[in-house]
Amino acid sequence: MADKKVIFIAFAIEDVSIRDMIKGQSLLTKSPFEYVDMSVKEAYDAEWKKKVRTRILRSDGVLVIVTKSSLKSSGQKWEIQCAKDEKKKVRGIWAYKGDRTDLAGVNTMVWTWNNIATWIDSL
Repeated sequence: MADKKVIFIAFAIEDVSIRDMIKGQSLLTKSPFEYVDMSVKEAYDAEWKKKVRTRILRSDGVLVIVTKSSLKSSGQKWEIQCAKDEKKKVRGIWAYKGDRTDLAGVNTMVWTWNNIATWIDSL
């Protein structure tokens, strides 16, 4: 892999610990991606959406952390739709072995660092 890719991580706030694990991975020197942190603690408003869209536009792809919490997360659903609207490649990873939530419109794979690296290399 020649260049690092910028990856936007879409996640439900309940899955922040999983996001943190991915962030930790991205800090390793041989990681194939840079991490874009857009976690939000305030309400989803127009300004938040503008910032998210800008960051998605700067990203090479959007990695979606898929769990049962994803089904109820309006913010994560908006991020996924935004990525699709902006013609970004979207790929999901299942965060837990026992949770194979099907998130409509998101092709999801088993979370392994090799799977993530292979997807990122394809961007």
